[in-house]
Amino acid sequence: MPHLSASSIRSVLCSSVLCLLCGCAEETPTPGVPRGLSSVQDVAKSLEPPTPEPTPSTTPPALAQEDDLGDIPKEGTYTVKFETSVGDFVIEVNRAWAPRGAHRFKELIDAGFYNDCRFFRVVPNFVVQFGMSGNPKLGRDWDRLIKDDPVAQSNRRGYVTFATSGPDSRTTQVFINLKANPNLDSMGFAPIGKVIEGLHVVEVINPEYGEQPNQQLIQEAGNDYLNREFPRLDYIKRATLLSETKP
Repeated sequence: MPHLSASSIRSVLCSSVLCLLCGCAEETPTPGVPRGLSSVQDVAKSLEPPTPEPTPSTTPPALAQEDDLGDIPKEGTYTVKFETSVGDFVIEVNRAWAPRGAHRFKELIDAGFYNDCRFFRVVPNFVVQFGMSGNPKLGRDWDRLIKDDPVAQSNRRGYVTFATSGPDSRTTQVFINLKANPNLDSMGFAPIGKVIEGLHVVEVINPEYGEQPNQQLIQEAGNDYLNREFPRLDYIKRATLLSETKP
């Protein structure tokens, strides 16, 4: 059995959790039909190494993670333009919603991380997901975990949220909600912003491959793998900062 790195395990868990939420783990997939929170937790736990069980709570896990944010800005907004193979859209990020996530997203934009990234996971009536680098070395360089943020906003249609495989496991993967997904809120998925222009562009991103791309192979071979096996994936040409407001 091949050895899986910690980042590979996180990617599998992340994909599995969101897949179950949209109902894609059934033998006959039914995208867009969420499962109950308890069934998602059961499967996610079965994929993880055994750990002491936390006390059940309806409070998002992030609320228990509150600590000193240090130099991370807690207020202000910025906008990012995504030029893609199907058109452009603009995301407005609100730092007050999720300071750690908003800060990491800005770092990734400044570093050009999302340039030439594929939309590797598209589930109609659920989410569009991106954020795995086409350059494996760049992906490894940014495989740095950040702590959770409290869930301050619900996962509404057009809202942008970091993917996660469990508490304090966010790195670079992001998804855009194609519909309201309030069931994600209690799982600790904290939106960082929303699409303010071009949501119609997001909604026509090619869904033909669904969840077929293998995240471990993306980590290992990047766009070489994706271009060979999934040549019609839509992609981000460039993501650039448009404006920034500070308190």
